[in-house]
Amino acid sequence: MPRLSEVIAALETLWPPERAESWDAVGTVAGEPGQEVGRVLFAVDPVQEIVDEAVALGADLLVTHHPLYLRGTTTVAADTFKGRVVHTLIKHDIALHVAHTNADTADPGVSDALAGALDLRVVRPLVPDPTDPAGRRGLGRVCELDHPVPLRDLAARAAARLPATAQGIRVAGDPDALVRTVAVSGGSGDSLFDQVRAAGVDAFLTADLRHHPASEAVAHSPLALLDAAHWATEWPWCELAAAQLDEISDRHGWDLRVHVSTTVTDPWTAHAASTESASHQGAPN
Repeated sequence: MPRLSEVIAALETLWPPERAESWDAVGTVAGEPGQEVGRVLFAVDPVQEIVDEAVALGADLLVTHHPLYLRGTTTVAADTFKGRVVHTLIKHDIALHVAHTNADTADPGVSDALAGALDLRVVRPLVPDPTDPAGRRGLGRVCELDHPVPLRDLAARAAARLPATAQGIRVAGDPDALVRTVAVSGGSGDSLFDQVRAAGVDAFLTADLRHHPASEAVAHSPLALLDAAHWATEWPWCELAAAQLDEISDRHGWDLRVHVSTTVTDPWTAHAASTESASHQGAPN
């Protein structure tokens, strides 16, 4: 079995930490470099439920997309939410490694996995990485469909192909409008509206769209919006990342078992759709 330091070195060839945003917190959070790694679990969130799953699986390494400590802390006391995570990891000799914005912009990265889940053909990055001479790295992706489909069909495809969440897929735009080109960005994407408009795409699929940016985006262009749950847009990366590590393991002859968590860690647990009568009765005068 490989040592943790060897596995981390391999992961950092996929997602070099220096390519993370300056505000980000990526890399190894916990773990002894010399410990052996036989099982690896990939997940989006380093929350207690996922750590407990890693314990039950007998994992030696947990790799998550979201950081555990993004803004620092003054305590890892076990009676705090994140402190309990740290205590559980250390108690069970489970290392934690984070690949966040360095995985977002990788080639392939988070948005490639999102596009692949919907059978979209990636054309180019939405926001290219200026340090990449090949022009393949960057934030988000501009994609094409094999043939145009109505917006309602693309939304249905997203709802069927992405992991199920209480939110589902929210849509802004004419349901019958034909969609030929789509920009995608895993995670929160409403800071990218300028780049999306410049790309001239028919639709934008992302997460965490806020009222005012979304309202302005559809008011000034025929751009259609598809808003999925944050967790759901990033979960496909876990499968991609696991496959990449599997390939590395085979190449090195490592005895490594790689798993992907299917535990839903989206925080929303239910959705109550408005009825036609209620929407009119509750509308302001």
